[in-house]
Amino acid sequence: MNNKIKWLPAMLLVGLVACNSNSGSSSTSDSTAAKDSAAGKDTSMASMKMSSVDPLPAIPAGAKVYFKNLKDGQSVSSPLKVEFGVDGIALDTAGTVKAASGHHHLLIDAGDSIPAGQVVPKDSTHLHFGKAQTEASITLTPGKHTLALQYADGIHRSYGSQLSAVVTVDVKK
Repeated sequence: MNNKIKWLPAMLLVGLVACNSNSGSSSTSDSTAAKDSAAGKDTSMASMKMSSVDPLPAIPAGAKVYFKNLKDGQSVSSPLKVEFGVDGIALDTAGTVKAASGHHHLLIDAGDSIPAGQVVPKDSTHLHFGKAQTEASITLTPGKHTLALQYADGIHRSYGSQLSAVVTVDVKK
């Protein structure tokens, strides 16, 4: 066992050197980046990645999302069936950015909407429906809850408040 521990640093060093070795084309790229940086251009990885991502698609005129079966202030029981509606913009699966399309997200006690262009988080209060689902069953504790239906593009970037609908429901015991 002790001999294996002696070799571990050497193996890590070899791995680091192998993974970070530069080829001639990489040097050219590095010199281009250096020139761009000297010229005041942003050469950070973040800006390079963002430039390869399509811009947030435009929202078609008249597009809207809504809850089909819930009204603001409604008394409900849990588990709660929630039906999602959308008009004027295509419902599509997540994965690629397509013009005039997107899918639903449900925010549970997490605000009225996500700012336009921001990726919708994925956690227990931000539910994703990237398979183009139009309904869900959710379990809520008794009391008042705010539900926000948020539409987003194929890579989960929010369309903002323009494609959001909000209701408050009162879950009875």
